[in-house]
Amino acid sequence: MEPENDIQLSEFLLGFSEQAELQPLIFGLLRSIYLVTVLGNLLIILATISDSHLHMPMYFFLANLSFVDICSTSTTIPEMLVNMQTQSKAITYACCITQMYFLLLFSGLDSFLLTVMVYDRYVVICFLLHYIVIMNHRLCRLLVWHAGS
Repeated sequence: MEPENDIQLSEFLLGFSEQAELQPLIFGLLRSIYLVTVLGNLLIILATISDSHLHMPMYFFLANLSFVDICSTSTTIPEMLVNMQTQSKAITYACCITQMYFLLLFSGLDSFLLTVMVYDRYVVICFLLHYIVIMNHRLCRLLVWHAGS
């Protein structure tokens, strides 16, 4: 008979600090960073939508990058803030796997959108006179759509 491994993990990753007096400071710092990140990215999205001068491929990609950045920070920080408020220092295995999946997904989207932005600058520099024909709205939407799939 072969031995089986019956170890089952339900919780792990026991928080940032064991010192209770540092918890409010860490909570305030994380909450401030999260709010600044979300509000800053929302302002970028609103600026690119509202100003007609910014309806160009680079700003379209920048708005999408800001949206992905909001999504990636929203996968982990709110859970950490809730855990700090409830004094729960553990995270379930399923929650950790879910967070890791979405964090890796949004990190891949970030990388792809940055690559597309580099390609956009390459076309501007090397094919300036053909830029409008090459980087049309249809291609930009198609590149962003393929980033998500």
